Amino acid sequence: MNRALRRATDAVTLDPAEAEVLLYARGADLDRLCRAASRVRDAGLAAAGRPGVVTYSRKVFIPLTRLCRDRCHYCTFATVPGRLPAPYLSPDEVLEIARAGAAAGCKEALFTLGDRPEERWSAAREWLDAHGYDDTLSYVRAMAVRVLEETGLLPHLNPGVLSWTDLQRLKPVAPSMGMMLETTATRLWSEPGGPHYGSPDKDPAVRLRVLEDAGRSNVPFTTGILIGIGETPAERIDALLEIRRISRAYCGIQEVIVQNFRAKPDTAMRDTPDADPQELAATIAVARLLLGPGARIQAPPNLVGDEFALMLRAGIDDWGGVSPVTADHVNPERPWPIIEELAERSAAAGFTLRERLTVYPEYLRRGEAWLDPRLSPHVGALADPDTALAAEAARPSGLPWQEPETPLVATGRTDLFTTIDSQGRTADRRDDFDSVYGDWSAVAAAVPQAARESGRSSGARAERLRPEFAAALRAAEADPAGLADGSALTLLGAGPGAEIEALASLADALRAEAAGDEITYVVTRNINFTNVCYTGCRFCAFAQRRTDADAYTLSLEQIGVRAEEAWRVGASEVCLQGGIHPDLPGTAYFDIAAEAKRRTPDMHVHAFSPMEVVNGATRMDLSVREWLQAAREAGVDSLPGTAAEILDDEVRWVLTKGKLPAAKWIEVVTTAHGLGIPTTATMMYGHVDTPRHWVDHIRLIGRIQQETGGFTEFVLLPFVHTNSPVYLAGIARSGPTVLENRAVHALARILLHGRIDNIQTSWVKLARDSVLDVLRGGVNDIGGTLMEETISRMAGSQQGSHKSVTDLERLAFEAGRPARMRTTTYGRVSAEREAVARAHDGLWRPTGPPLPLLNR
Repeated sequence: MNRALRRATDAVTLDPAEAEVLLYARGADLDRLCRAASRVRDAGLAAAGRPGVVTYSRKVFIPLTRLCRDRCHYCTFATVPGRLPAPYLSPDEVLEIARAGAAAGCKEALFTLGDRPEERWSAAREWLDAHGYDDTLSYVRAMAVRVLEETGLLPHLNPGVLSWTDLQRLKPVAPSMGMMLETTATRLWSEPGGPHYGSPDKDPAVRLRVLEDAGRSNVPFTTGILIGIGETPAERIDALLEIRRISRAYCGIQEVIVQNFRAKPDTAMRDTPDADPQELAATIAVARLLLGPGARIQAPPNLVGDEFALMLRAGIDDWGGVSPVTADHVNPERPWPIIEELAERSAAAGFTLRERLTVYPEYLRRGEAWLDPRLSPHVGALADPDTALAAEAARPSGLPWQEPETPLVATGRTDLFTTIDSQGRTADRRDDFDSVYGDWSAVAAAVPQAARESGRSSGARAERLRPEFAAALRAAEADPAGLADGSALTLLGAGPGAEIEALASLADALRAEAAGDEITYVVTRNINFTNVCYTGCRFCAFAQRRTDADAYTLSLEQIGVRAEEAWRVGASEVCLQGGIHPDLPGTAYFDIAAEAKRRTPDMHVHAFSPMEVVNGATRMDLSVREWLQAAREAGVDSLPGTAAEILDDEVRWVLTKGKLPAAKWIEVVTTAHGLGIPTTATMMYGHVDTPRHWVDHIRLIGRIQQETGGFTEFVLLPFVHTNSPVYLAGIARSGPTVLENRAVHALARILLHGRIDNIQTSWVKLARDSVLDVLRGGVNDIGGTLMEETISRMAGSQQGSHKSVTDLERLAFEAGRPARMRTTTYGRVSAEREAVARAHDGLWRPTGPPLPLLNR
């Protein structure tokens, strides 16, 4: 104990064993522990610009439903349908509570409810169906909007376990959300008799994933631990360390509640002793030491008895939500303290009590990545502009919750598509490089060990095949798509000389069998309508904040004009993709597609990555299927299968902070295929991945194709490292080797034989000699003219931003094969389109007089 206290006093980082020892501090030891914790807390408050200030939120508690699919053995909030007048509060009841809160000066509407009750209770399902809601979260979203519009209160949502997609649905309607971690002790959930046994949503692994997904989604998130429910001291420390890990990685945990168990009658745990105040204080102090000065730590004031001063000494800096209107429906036997009394208690301990909003000041200062633009007027009306705490004299009043009125207005460097070649980018990285992507040290620690050893030396050129390589090659020849994973990995390890040439020869023979000798290409124009994006992809050098020098957004008029220009020079396709602009409503995608179709009715509109699809769907609270149906009606003909990167979340969560999980990418493309909307499939490789990931990714694409038949091609995208943030941070390697490029293109042809006929290489990302190599080793398609390519050029690609018809056909000639202009779906273009394309060499040039509009 003395050693641990000395290290705590000296501000030395505690190891788990030392932290566990400190949980036992009592008496004089507890006093020493609290002094150390207080110093850390005080340093954090001073750094935040509010020394000596503790906070609280004035709130109303809206128990939207008390039905729940879980069976926690200490809970009296959850009940059964027969004990309720209705499964859910009605909209009128919700608004009655919210209006009473607004009249009393509250600024937060705390929505608390059971987890997904419709999955357990038929009464809940029937109520939702009768009232027109797909699920409980749809009702939560609708009621949050009503509260914003009719009362001005700021919703804080506690709907339980949320998926990544759920977080995207709810972020536009709530400045903050929360879910208690409670514990990481799996046995308390998995073993009969445990407090969480029979509760699917209390699996610690599931709850940790929610905390991570909230951070990835830039949602200010509240969590915490519940002490005294049967966890051991070591398990308690483990829970705090997991919260610290996630907080450091994603910077999304805005506060940590340390809540003491209080036994309730009529529950299975009614005879379990309460956690006493000294135990609670010791846990708070240890939490403060582990989580550090920047953490906001809270103890619920209605659960601490008269020990307000002790909890302040232990290191809290927040009292949580306190309601002058509604009871604590989770702990109804414990009334809230009167706010004036709480202020007096805080003052007696030397602190000033200040009201905050449901979202903490730190997150308001971080800017729009953390607050949806649709909520900015509501939050701004209640926030003190100097402190970002609550403006205590402000009274909430309803404000419209709506999409931005002019989301597609030309701003910024709209000529980037041409000046990227002549002038380049302004800087190699964004100004917020050190913060926007999360904690770089945490990112580096998540890289798979095998990936750190990738990018092997090619070794000496050999003229003979290794026996194991020869065996793998024979197996591939006999059954290409059925090749065992071990043999596939052996082929990816082809050495220079005989091995890579033998692998390429087999792949090229399969190419001739599947796709013939023609090398195909499409006359297309990329139109990247905005590069403003806050998703936080760590590999992406394209995304910018709206205030960055290289940021831009095209107007709807500019998008339409670029489509027309492309048609005039022979394009049969436009490819429309952009960043996840926070102002962009879900309907903007429909407007973009419709504008392209309006101006060029016969153009194939190849538009919107799976990430954009999910963004549009969640912003509109539609299913992926519903959104895709509407997109097709607006003019979308096919989807680019970008945003795939590597379809393994182990790698994805290193590459990106907030992009959609692999399962969601799969859902989007398979749903599109089911609707008859074709897509491409892609793989970006050579960064923090390994050959094993490449094999698994290609296999997955093959399985999807077997089920749906909806992929038109498989596109291999070598990682361009030069300006990529994850490379600049020293984490990713400098792209795949020349040998790896040849091997992975060949292996894709082999593993996808009989499933996907078209294997495409990216001339944008590969040097000319490498393009020729893969064209002789399994590839049959070289993509398109592009006309403007900005994404790879921003990353540092040196291959230019466009190629003419002549350029592409020269590549085919040098590869020794004929070239053919194709449509998006690999059909033959009309004679008229081909003639126009050849007349203009498939390029729109930004100089000279406007080109005449030729016959369509």
